[in-house]
Amino acid sequence: MTDKESTIYLIDDDDAFRRSLVFLLESVGWNVRDFNSAVTFMEEYDEVPTDLGCLVLDIRMPVMSGLHLQQRLHARGWSIPIVFITGHGDVELAVQAMKSGACDFMEKPFRDQALLDAVENAVRQGGHLRRTSERRAAAQEALSHLSQREYEVARLLALGQPNKLVARSLGISEKTVHVHRQRIMDKASVSSAAELAHLMLLTDPDLLDQIMPTVAED
Repeated sequence: MTDKESTIYLIDDDDAFRRSLVFLLESVGWNVRDFNSAVTFMEEYDEVPTDLGCLVLDIRMPVMSGLHLQQRLHARGWSIPIVFITGHGDVELAVQAMKSGACDFMEKPFRDQALLDAVENAVRQGGHLRRTSERRAAAQEALSHLSQREYEVARLLALGQPNKLVARSLGISEKTVHVHRQRIMDKASVSSAAELAHLMLLTDPDLLDQIMPTVAED
């Protein structure tokens, strides 16, 4: 999906202001879905829309605020790029939203181009998040075929340990490590420890903190 094939989901309870933003975004080629409340958006979508580029979200709305919606989405595990629209005096709330992962916030009144730039950047970030998520899911699928012992061996191999150290760490023979290593490569469809490390890092980014010292010592 290219950026312009994505859809901008606009949520604002000010009808006139919302219509003006729809016109602005559509004028440069974005697909736009607009909602007059966060509640309406939540009622329509039980899952992340497949065409979602980003949310453009008013931070203050009745019943459910934009900040509350952000928290609800996080609780569902949705990693969605959000550009918040804030009124005068809402900057403290906007800072809170940014700390919770929002891409940007626009304080009214703002320039049209500033909003367009913020939306484009959010869509780009969203695309990166989506691709990372897809790669992580593929890595998890590849590693899901490993047994518990094979996973333990794979983790140590990903840390750069040779067969001898893996055998010592797990209390097994080098020959057994070699057999596990071949099975791991076959099951995960990789041909080297470097490729295996890449898969492991996708599923466990914290592993990098343990790999770096190993590389430095070499």
